[in-house]
Amino acid sequence: MKSFFLLFMFFLSFCLKAQEKITLYNPEADAHKELEMAIQKAQDQHKHVLIQVGGNWCPWCVRLHGVFESEAKIDSILKSDYVFILINYSKENKNEVVLADLGYPQRFGFPVLLVLDQEGNRLHTQNTAYLEKDKGYDTDKIIGFLFDWNEKALDPKSYTK
Repeated sequence: MKSFFLLFMFFLSFCLKAQEKITLYNPEADAHKELEMAIQKAQDQHKHVLIQVGGNWCPWCVRLHGVFESEAKIDSILKSDYVFILINYSKENKNEVVLADLGYPQRFGFPVLLVLDQEGNRLHTQNTAYLEKDKGYDTDKIIGFLFDWNEKALDPKSYTK
């Protein structure tokens, strides 16, 4: 009887864990205001803005964000080279005006990454399917992407003798 109770409790905790709602993205956030603040911060810190567009409903969005946080080298690059923000896309809030201003990145599916310069000009839209490997993401591809689009990589002075 004791083992049945323990098995039942394990099953119950597993079911409850599976039902936890992921809350990386905030559907109620003012994406326009957050983007303006990120651009201002990028100007102050001489960085680019990296935007991840997606939603809590999207397992690949959650997976990519997990890689960003769990891989020390990626986390370090993000913190040193970018101002990173999340923009929600969900049935509750599609942020259509902001995404239209950013060139309709949702056309690539989710998640999608955008790189903006310090002035808020879109430099690149990245289809994250090209960063995948098997059932996850390839950390080397992500690192390469981040280095290819940071401020130093786009500075002409980086290429003079």
